[in-house]
Amino acid sequence: MQDFSYQPAGFVTLLGGGESDSQTISMCLSHAPHLVAADGGANRALELGHMPDLVIGDFDSISDNTRALIAPERLYPVLEQDSTDFAKCLRHIHSPLVLAAGFTGARIDHELAVYNVLVRQPAGRCIVVGGEDICFHAPRHISLEVGQGTRVSLFAMQPVCGTSRGLRWPIDGIEMAPMGRCGTSNEATEARVTLSFERDGMLIILPRDQLAQVIAVLRTAPA
Repeated sequence: MQDFSYQPAGFVTLLGGGESDSQTISMCLSHAPHLVAADGGANRALELGHMPDLVIGDFDSISDNTRALIAPERLYPVLEQDSTDFAKCLRHIHSPLVLAAGFTGARIDHELAVYNVLVRQPAGRCIVVGGEDICFHAPRHISLEVGQGTRVSLFAMQPVCGTSRGLRWPIDGIEMAPMGRCGTSNEATEARVTLSFERDGMLIILPRDQLAQVIAVLRTAPA
């Protein structure tokens, strides 16, 4: 089953097979109530007492027991091996916003692949939710009420220049790049931080307690 589209009425929580806990999943579902599992993420969903609306992936990680407990009409195998399960899910989910949990903290190669896919998605479409942080592909312009003293990290997935207001270490005139400068552990010196970038490709990493207001901002931010 290769050609399908999942278009729920609201936001989607996407659960992977990496590290996650009941608090994280409940928090995501409170904002994005439609649950989709990426392959082996279905095992974790059932362990935590959640039945996914859909399971998408190449099905090399979902257990036989889990598969037997999920109705066949909820199973959407995508067998090609040219993309990750995370990429497969985002390709077939058509929602304004996806909260992706269970995609960090396990295998490093899997987590790096997630950020590779994330930055190739439209800016602001997906937020990766980890145990401590959230990460999203930045729109060209964004203004966030993070609060003074909040950690604001920037990581460019291609050479990107930008401007900032409200950061301890301004980024104006600095080109960031994967093999060059990065913006780890910058800090807000004002309640509001405003960032502008000349092109796509910048990841913003914030503490997890910023999730609700980031969702609110991304709903209205231009790409």
